[in-house]
Amino acid sequence: MRSRYTAFAVGDTAHLARSWHPRTRPDDIGVDEATVWTGLDIEDAADDGDAATVTFRAGWRHEGQRGELHERSRFVRRAGRWVYVDGDVD
Repeated sequence: MRSRYTAFAVGDTAHLARSWHPRTRPDDIGVDEATVWTGLDIEDAADDGDAATVTFRAGWRHEGQRGELHERSRFVRRAGRWVYVDGDVD
């Protein structure tokens, strides 16, 4: 999760693609360069073998506005690596 947050923050779409399950990965992983990510707080993480969830809050700033993304993300282990499947946004 932390590496994906960092990838969004620095615009590393290659890492985002590698860490996204191919079944749910969009064709175009767009990163808005005008969005500044300002912090990550992991609220909860749990795994059950080859499946995991991470609940987090990520702060952002965009064109003078501030906000927060709150999500419960789902991951699976694929070929020995954790990949993002999807998430529920509050």
